[in-house]
Amino acid sequence: MELLKRNWTSVLGIIAGAVGGYLYWKYVGCASGTCPIASSPVISTIYGAVLGGLLGGLFKRVNIKKEK
Repeated sequence: MELLKRNWTSVLGIIAGAVGGYLYWKYVGCASGTCPIASSPVISTIYGAVLGGLLGGLFKRVNIKKEK
């Protein structure tokens, strides 16, 4: 549970990215099937989740402890 608390921005980004990837496949997609990302809902969802996790990780707060 502590891991989830520390990385909530990445988890939220993964969820939002997965939903976004699926919606991209559903509404934009690739009719011919030759597009490597948009032709499959699974690949599009995974790709969106990875990008969302990376983007969410950018907003992680870092605590730097100063030694005295």
